[in-house]
Amino acid sequence: MSKKTEHSFSSVISVNPYKGSYLSGISSFLSNTETAQFSKEQYAISYLNTKDFINSQISISKNIPEEDLHDAISNKIYDELALDQAVTYQIQFIETFNSLDEDNRNFHVFIIDPLTLEETFVPTIEKIKYIDAIIPSPLLLKTLYSKEIIETSGVHCYIYFQENDAFITVYNEKEFLYTKSINYSFLQMHERFCELYGERIEFVDFISFLSTQSLKDTDSDYKEYFIKLYKEIFANINDILTYVKRAYELEKIERVFIGSQIQTLTKLDEMSEVELGIKSSNFEFDYGFESDGIYIDQLHALMHVYTTLPLEEKYSCNFTTYHRPPKFIHRESGKIILLIAASLTLAFMYPVTYWVLTYAQTLQYDLLDAEYKELHAQKTTRQATIRNKKAVKTKVQTLLAHEKKEYAEKKSTLIKIHDVKVNYPMKAKLLANLTKDLNKFNIGLDSLSYKEDEKLKTFTLNLISKQDKSITKMLEYLTKTYEGKFDFSLKHIELKDKSKKYFSELKVNIL
Repeated sequence: MSKKTEHSFSSVISVNPYKGSYLSGISSFLSNTETAQFSKEQYAISYLNTKDFINSQISISKNIPEEDLHDAISNKIYDELALDQAVTYQIQFIETFNSLDEDNRNFHVFIIDPLTLEETFVPTIEKIKYIDAIIPSPLLLKTLYSKEIIETSGVHCYIYFQENDAFITVYNEKEFLYTKSINYSFLQMHERFCELYGERIEFVDFISFLSTQSLKDTDSDYKEYFIKLYKEIFANINDILTYVKRAYELEKIERVFIGSQIQTLTKLDEMSEVELGIKSSNFEFDYGFESDGIYIDQLHALMHVYTTLPLEEKYSCNFTTYHRPPKFIHRESGKIILLIAASLTLAFMYPVTYWVLTYAQTLQYDLLDAEYKELHAQKTTRQATIRNKKAVKTKVQTLLAHEKKEYAEKKSTLIKIHDVKVNYPMKAKLLANLTKDLNKFNIGLDSLSYKEDEKLKTFTLNLISKQDKSITKMLEYLTKTYEGKFDFSLKHIELKDKSKKYFSELKVNIL
């Protein structure tokens, strides 16, 4: 389905067929709707749980023409998976790229029994009549990368618990790699918990505990058994991830995103990080939608984002069989009616001239009205995108200002450290050299002082010598030896009668 077709609708309704929940989206506002019904102005989208379809990988020769590709994949799937030839399975596929395989094209294939599809969506179709897209739930995660909600690459693992299913999905370098349904949906977790607890509790009470209690803080009798249940779940997940790394030759999994269909107080990401040893985060993302304060199932939110993406930025894998009928002018009956109408118009052209003009104006209005709705939908979508980008920009600018401040502080510190490391050793070295030179000429040092301002750094040495020639010879020696490095100045040499020694003040300016 093209971007243009999707955006010709004024609203989007997402469907969870397993719970019978509907989420309506108009512009960037999402809300629950209990009275879902058919509307030709709304785009309907739903998904398939991982446990309801078969997922496999196959290779097909590059020599097979594009028009024969679907048949070739279907035939190979029936053979390799030993599918029942009497059942016409629905098969969809997405292509993956393997630079090491030059002779074949590689595909992820998704297979579903049409009876399963029909049984799942009968209640939904009774309410809204048509579903424009039915997407395998793991492929909805591609929108996180297409919308740059997740900007990092690498190997990411997604774990999501639902009432009727729980799945693990792995993406590598922002592309789908692997998915598997695990036997820990909320219904299955409830059954297993009752076995561990040794007593049956109501499913409603089980869900209530998950929603309102944190295992860190609660003193409930259930705590011990919930911990056992979670450890069992993460042990199973760890086994699956070990298999995935080995099967797909992955060095490591950089990130785990974990969440559930209901809001829980227990931090699943903290438990995941402890049990799996992988950096983990909540499976909760900011999609830029507004809501009336309700907790939004992440799959519902992903479906709404999916409808805003152009075809080339998402996986096109649509299992729907509940298509809308073509527009009236594209139906055979419609074409015949239009032909008859044209004939009658020609036959009665003169008497109905004014009627024709009126009809033309009405038709033009309808076309402009349809164009307006399409442009309005584009406008609202782009406004939502702009708001998202502005929010991201504000966050980045705040972070940049913080980083600049830290940089300035660190720069100042480094300059001070450099000054200490360079200037102080230099002063000490200078004094050591001057002391050696004084010793060469048998000149003593009465006192020493140091002065520094913005332009000049000066040592003042008060010298003592038995002979005035020693001082002059030393000055001549220093001037030649340190030419270009230091400036020496000595104004006078004074003989003191009492000590019979010569005193002089030598100034050393560091150039």
